[in-house]
Amino acid sequence: MAGCWICSWTLFYRKHWVEARQKNALPPWDQAKVDSKAFSKTLLLPKTNFPLWADPSKREVPFRHRTCDELYRWQWENADGPLFVMHDGPPYANGHLHMGHALNKIIKDIINRYHVLLGDRVHYFPGWDCHGLPIENKALQELRKDALSLPANTIRSVAKATAEREMKTQKDEFEHFGIMADWSTESTYRTLDHDYEIRQLRIFQKMVEKGLIYRHYRPVHYSPSSHSALAEAELTYKDDHVSHSVYVSYSLDLKAEKMSTVLREILAQEPRADLLVWTTTPWTLTANMGIAVHPELTYTVLRRNGAPGNGVLIVAKDRILSLTEVVGPIEVIADIKGSDLVDAPYLPLFSPSGAIVPIPYKIIPASHVTSDSGTGLVHCAPAHGGEDYQAFRTLGLINSHNPNSIICHVDEAGKFTHKVADVVGEEAALTVIGQEVLKDGGKAIVKLLEHTGKLVKVQRIKHRYPYDWKTNEPIIVIATSQWFANLDNIKDDALNALKDVIFFPPASRNRLESFVRSRSEWCISRQRVWGVPIPALYNAHTNQPVLNTESLDHILKVLEEKGVAYWWDGPVEDFLTPQLEAEGGANAWRKGTDTMDVWFDSGTSWSMLKALKEDTPSRQFEADICLEGSDQHRGWFQSQLLTAIGSASEQPSSPYATLITHGMVLDQEGKKMSKSLGNIISPMTIINGGKDKKKEPAYGADVLRLWVATVEYWRDMSIGPTVLSQVAESMRKIRNSARFILGNIGDIDSRKNFQRVEKEDLGLAERYVMHELYKLEKVAHEGYASYNFPKVINSLTNFANLTLSSLYFDITKDCLYADSVHSMKRRAVVTVLENILNSIISVMAPVLPHLAEEIHFHASHTVHGADPARSIFTKKWTSLSPEWEDISAEEDMNHLLRVRSAVLSLLEKARGHKHLKSSLEAEVDIILPGDVAVEKPRVVQLLEREEDFLKTLFIVSDAYVTDEGSLGAESPEWSYVDTMSLPGLDSDIAVRIRPATRSKCPRCWTFTRPESDTLCSRCADVIPP
Repeated sequence: MAGCWICSWTLFYRKHWVEARQKNALPPWDQAKVDSKAFSKTLLLPKTNFPLWADPSKREVPFRHRTCDELYRWQWENADGPLFVMHDGPPYANGHLHMGHALNKIIKDIINRYHVLLGDRVHYFPGWDCHGLPIENKALQELRKDALSLPANTIRSVAKATAEREMKTQKDEFEHFGIMADWSTESTYRTLDHDYEIRQLRIFQKMVEKGLIYRHYRPVHYSPSSHSALAEAELTYKDDHVSHSVYVSYSLDLKAEKMSTVLREILAQEPRADLLVWTTTPWTLTANMGIAVHPELTYTVLRRNGAPGNGVLIVAKDRILSLTEVVGPIEVIADIKGSDLVDAPYLPLFSPSGAIVPIPYKIIPASHVTSDSGTGLVHCAPAHGGEDYQAFRTLGLINSHNPNSIICHVDEAGKFTHKVADVVGEEAALTVIGQEVLKDGGKAIVKLLEHTGKLVKVQRIKHRYPYDWKTNEPIIVIATSQWFANLDNIKDDALNALKDVIFFPPASRNRLESFVRSRSEWCISRQRVWGVPIPALYNAHTNQPVLNTESLDHILKVLEEKGVAYWWDGPVEDFLTPQLEAEGGANAWRKGTDTMDVWFDSGTSWSMLKALKEDTPSRQFEADICLEGSDQHRGWFQSQLLTAIGSASEQPSSPYATLITHGMVLDQEGKKMSKSLGNIISPMTIINGGKDKKKEPAYGADVLRLWVATVEYWRDMSIGPTVLSQVAESMRKIRNSARFILGNIGDIDSRKNFQRVEKEDLGLAERYVMHELYKLEKVAHEGYASYNFPKVINSLTNFANLTLSSLYFDITKDCLYADSVHSMKRRAVVTVLENILNSIISVMAPVLPHLAEEIHFHASHTVHGADPARSIFTKKWTSLSPEWEDISAEEDMNHLLRVRSAVLSLLEKARGHKHLKSSLEAEVDIILPGDVAVEKPRVVQLLEREEDFLKTLFIVSDAYVTDEGSLGAESPEWSYVDTMSLPGLDSDIAVRIRPATRSKCPRCWTFTRPESDTLCSRCADVIPP
């Protein structure tokens, strides 16, 4: 508004000058006693409506639509740059948003907005994961029922309504974060959408056609609390789980013929030989089918002292010392190789009846056995352990297609079934049938072991144990019939595809690759009612499944027409192919009730981007970036990759080009947030404030976003009241810098005819600041492009706080306020301020869109009040030209800033001794040593060249570059002196401050006015005659 100010104070001057001439009197500034403020009205003081701070509802909400949904639609329709696809990992439509949601969505938004500023066409469809246990459980909680007491269709109906309600809640909250997106149905996705489910089923069909989908009876992770099988990705591990482990002794069948010669010779004189076995899951002992040893380990036959008639024990040699508390003092009888124990028969722990001789089992070889823990002999229950199952399957001892080949006494509720009586006997079974194996069932087995005399020791231990990550309850491993995806056949292609993927942070590559490499199959079936069905048909008599290309072709055509829910509601005959119809019709078949793993649901989301890839032949990947928490290496990142590779008909490739992962948000003490600790911080409370605004102030979205951009999000990070207060202060300083500039450059009307100063006419300070601004933009581009936002924000805040507030703004206030609006010096400063504002708006905009829009609005606002409706993001980020890189200006300024530090230190001493209040009361002498060479060093040339600028840099009334011989004999009233070295000089220079020699100018307050004059020469020239 500079143009307006100069007009106003000129008119003011002329009015009073005319009145004074008419009265033959002096103008009002010669009548200081009459009007001491007259001169202040002639100064060009900052004027702007831009507030230093305001309520978020006033400073953010007015710009929200412009910078979010309207902007997204504008850039999609108008951007002419390359396509950029940010693929959104769908959060569960379950509950209010937490800090993890805020962190995730804001990081994505920062990247998206940066690409918009570059002129790219950004594709970003937010999504929701709508099926599965979390939503089903929420629906059941609201119904106050359990899944077993309600019809499946009732649960589905309520779950669907719950998901839709939760999505609306989350959408409203996401919009408060300032996310640039079109939140309409057409520009978002849900895994319950009909088109989405059909695409998912078509991908499943392709994997069936490639022979990757099969049904096996085998051990799986099973959650009794969820009543469903779980994949590894759905587990969380707790290190403080408590188990009551047991040491038990299995007796070798010394009468059996099949025993190695070595073992038979060692035991020839022994009445009894026991195998000492340790397990943390005593409830699995009823399903024991073998004991495993490592063929290459050495085992020891030992006798417990004090029990000569009880025979011998066999344990791994390396475990003897660790087992001292279990077996007591011992005598070593002999050592034997594990391979010589293999095939030796042993008797079961339990006997169903005293009259029946139990059928012996045998010792098997297994490579997974170690001597790191336990006894070196491992209890094998193939129904309850993946390694046991694989060992038995490798040896041909079980058939994965025949459930009867595996012993299992536990049902899907995690309780013992009546089949346990086949092992422990009818009477003993009464104490365990119906008992939960993780609770009373396990304790009951321990009591039975005591009764049999086979229990050696019970030991309470804390150890790492898997939990259901949704119910937070421990899981078990049991054998059930489930659908699996064969990963062995595709993992090599998946790992090869990852070679083309960029990872940030780079170390996260190892995490995903190790997860893929370690998996051989993926359990994709769940025993839940709310989900996408696995459309398999089962023979009503044999229970054999039918799932092939022909059946799926027919079924999916029906579902495409009538909806996927028709699988549950429609009659079975509608889904039979002619061939199946001929094999008995509706009475011979039933529909499967299993649903797909929700990771398969969300894992097929890449398929919605195929059209974008096909429309742009140069695109190698469906998505340019996928960005989620580090837990998604075993979840969404992996399921996307596996479904894309598993369904590929041509050369398989990754669905994403770059994977970015972030850590977990912790409280201010570095603890995980939880309801039990009462340390949960809601992002909505940060934005809108809590009930007590003094304790929980409303910071707004931009402060939350600024926090996200300041933390190293690729690690775990903390947030709390202190952190937020610090971030808010950083925000205030950035606002203050913008406010200062807006107040001094004038409105858009006054700038239309403003004569900007060319680079060659700028002073050293202006060239230095423009050089620093060029560096800031360069660092900002590097930081945004490499996803290192703290690098951007640190540079921005340092520039605002140090280069601007502490230096440039401070030294240019005198010029801006007191110089003529037309002076070259002032125009040079305003030229630089304009460039600063344009650049820092672009630098901050991806992180602080509301603030950027607000600044843009005020900078574009005219005196007529017109509202610039276009978003700042509609203007491409035009970076400063490389011509602004000025290394010499940086070097020169750094030399002068060293001298400035010495001056400021002396001024502070003088202020402390009450010799001055304002630095303008002082003058400075830079005293060069007397031995300066004829050919002056560069730094001396610099001081002499910039002599007129030094008083501005030091904020004093004058400054001189002189030598000792020119000082004269007169001593000032007071002075402070310091010395310092400068490059190129053999001797130190002296820096002296002393009282100003002239009088104070009543207009600009510098001590530059001759005693006989009313104003200093500068102000006298500015005031029109």
